[in-house]
Amino acid sequence: MDTQKVKRIVVKVGSSLVTNNGEGLDHAAIAMWAEQMAGLLKAGHQVLMVSSGAIAEGMQRLGWTQRPHEIHQLQAAAAVGQMGLVQVYESSFARFNLRSAQVLLTNADLADTERNANAKATLETLLSLGVVPIINENDTVVTDEIKFGDNDNLAALVVNLIHADLLVILTDQGGLFTADPRQDANATLMSDALAGDPALEKMAGGAASQLSKGGMLTKVLAAKVAAQTGATTIIASGHTVGVLTRLMNGEKIGTRLTSGG
Repeated sequence: MDTQKVKRIVVKVGSSLVTNNGEGLDHAAIAMWAEQMAGLLKAGHQVLMVSSGAIAEGMQRLGWTQRPHEIHQLQAAAAVGQMGLVQVYESSFARFNLRSAQVLLTNADLADTERNANAKATLETLLSLGVVPIINENDTVVTDEIKFGDNDNLAALVVNLIHADLLVILTDQGGLFTADPRQDANATLMSDALAGDPALEKMAGGAASQLSKGGMLTKVLAAKVAAQTGATTIIASGHTVGVLTRLMNGEKIGTRLTSGG
């Protein structure tokens, strides 16, 4: 991947990273990502962020130790938690004189022609203004997204919507392994793979914790969706120091999935 040709980057971070496995919003990690994104913007890239964590943060604020099953409790947790997400992201980006914007989307927004066009126009305008969109699913009002949706898929749809060049999915794993490294000591990290390869879906494991809805399978499927518009996907550990900066400097970190086109 020629990073010099990468203009638009969508960075997705999951609940376990954002909330430090449910202990509360990880301010240090979010500040670290904000600093790296500030560097990417300074280098001429455009950056959008898709962040999970609203329900997990809401659970922590409400003192819930178990993810509820009742839909309105999930919606309430999302509403409470979204406040925390917005506050931390805004303050983190402000440290680098960057403006951020909250954008709540659903799959329905992107499936409807008029709403799709409106979402695209809004994101394009924000990017032209140098603003970093912080995108999340609108869990508070849409039941299907809580039950079936995931932010890996949303990130891929955003890639297609604004024709981004690169999707970076930050997770608590080092990338895509040949088997679940938590269960198989012989599992090895895959450096490169072809997005859409059916074998990848078979080897992808499930969610790492109750806070995560997808696990590695949804990331593999997201790479397949992103590849439809020719975007490359990188799955890497969000715990890696300077991960975004190092990736854009051409370092091989995690797993790179390309369209093969």
